[in-house]
Amino acid sequence: MDNPNQSENGQLILEPVAWYRGDLPDKFGLPRQSGLVPQLQGHVEMAVGFRRPEMLRGLEGFSHVWLVWGFSRNHTWSPTVRPPRLGGNTRLGVFATRSPFRPNPLGLSLVELDHIEWEDPLGPTLWVKGADLMDGTPIYDIKPYVPYADARPEARSGFAQGADRTLEVQMPAGEGEKLPEEKRAALIGILRQDPRPHYQKDPKRIYGLTFDHWNVKFRVEDDTVYVVAIELL
Repeated sequence: MDNPNQSENGQLILEPVAWYRGDLPDKFGLPRQSGLVPQLQGHVEMAVGFRRPEMLRGLEGFSHVWLVWGFSRNHTWSPTVRPPRLGGNTRLGVFATRSPFRPNPLGLSLVELDHIEWEDPLGPTLWVKGADLMDGTPIYDIKPYVPYADARPEARSGFAQGADRTLEVQMPAGEGEKLPEEKRAALIGILRQDPRPHYQKDPKRIYGLTFDHWNVKFRVEDDTVYVVAIELL
């Protein structure tokens, strides 16, 4: 039988099986790894042709899933990159990093599966937490996380020893209350990760972060994020 996912010259053709829907429409503000902001919620909307409940039968028994996805806005790559964790001054091989600028722009994220909405008008929907994905990211595969095979506590982590430092977040009275409680917790989690590029350290610079229906203005000084305003878009 011919493989419908293979072109005439034998190259693999990937078709999205789903799309990620979340509160971050841009790269700015995205967690640098999945799981760093567990409060961040989103959902996986199955693509037309894959909205069949039997394709997800049994997945509700798992607490976490792997998402194989595409860097939909990256069109270039480099054999060496400068990891932000190393201050952006040291070059390492692209295959030794999690850089989005890869020969094949594919990503892998581990997310918590909160629940499956079976009766959604668009077909079964996976509600997940802790994703590091932009709204509209194409999902190419979904696989269950199995701890006995996937967890390796003794593994070496190279230059990526432990998570980056987190910052304190301060909001003016009344600003945080503009967001629902669960959204506010997710926003604080995002800001604690210091979303600024590593080469920008101006404490007076005001940054704008699009989060759901809000424009969040903030600045960073020392180890504290100061929220200046939260404005409805």
